[in-house]
Amino acid sequence: MNGDPRVNDKIRISPIRLIDEEGNQLGIVATDEARALAAERGLDLVEVAPGARPPVCRLMDFGKYKYAQARKAREAKKKQHIINVKEVKLRPKIEAHDIDFKMRHARRFLSDGDKVKFTLMFRGREVTHPERGRRILEMVKDELEDIAVVESDISHEGRTMTMLMGPHRT
Repeated sequence: MNGDPRVNDKIRISPIRLIDEEGNQLGIVATDEARALAAERGLDLVEVAPGARPPVCRLMDFGKYKYAQARKAREAKKKQHIINVKEVKLRPKIEAHDIDFKMRHARRFLSDGDKVKFTLMFRGREVTHPERGRRILEMVKDELEDIAVVESDISHEGRTMTMLMGPHRT
């Protein structure tokens, strides 16, 4: 089953508990009788609670119901906000101008509501001085503390040191 409820001829179990289009219970009836009633009223027989015993079916316009469900899903999708994780790569021997340039980018990402992952990569023998990398990431943290909060503190794995910052919750 693809997630849609069973409709009309797809309902094979009998008897069923029937609910009319206004929401009134019509009781337990045979499936063929319910299908005939639905056809007479120009509606569809839709299984709304297949797990119940007997299964609960309702008389409704299935096309209109599916349209309403799709519309509700579109509205929910419009309201959701997707948070991206942007990455800013740094090096232990980065110059002051370069770090200022990257901080401007990070500020813009954070003000747009995105998270920023700072990745500091060590090359060659630089890995023997992790304190330099830590100092740079601490400076980044101090520089951005007015606009961001640290979500994942500085971690050192192999030749990389990372830190994740997210925008302040307002």
